[in-house]
Amino acid sequence: MDTATDPGSAGQLSATELRAWQGLTETSALLRHRMDSMLIAESGLSGSEYPILVVLGEAGERALRSSELAEAIGWERSRLSHQLTRMERRGLVRRSRLEADSRGSDVRLTSKGRTLLRDATATHARAVRTQFVNGLTQEQVECLAAIMGALADHLAANPGPVRRESG
Repeated sequence: MDTATDPGSAGQLSATELRAWQGLTETSALLRHRMDSMLIAESGLSGSEYPILVVLGEAGERALRSSELAEAIGWERSRLSHQLTRMERRGLVRRSRLEADSRGSDVRLTSKGRTLLRDATATHARAVRTQFVNGLTQEQVECLAAIMGALADHLAANPGPVRRESG
């Protein structure tokens, strides 16, 4: 019986499963490194700053709670807080304390952050095309989109353990 369909083999991966997993993790890391390098070289934004600016940009003029922003980008609140401090020093975002919750804050883009985001979006799109899309056929891109959608659905339906944040 194929280990991909054998529920008794949860502790072992087939050679194909292992190759697929290693390919995903190793290629994702290389792709992220290349994308981050292109982004910082051409726009001055780091790979950590860009997704924060994207989510805030999508919110328009509305401020986002820091907890909402952390959830949207998949970060722990403590990591986001440190990153926002650096971005605030650069004038990219502005935080304001919430009166009702002294631990929380509202976050919004500054005009400088909005300008850098607009400029970086073209760089990001070009990097996605050169580092990702151009390496695949259109059929492969469509297949990969379907695969990633199925994996996202699986993960949403089967949440993992909840991590507690210290502090």
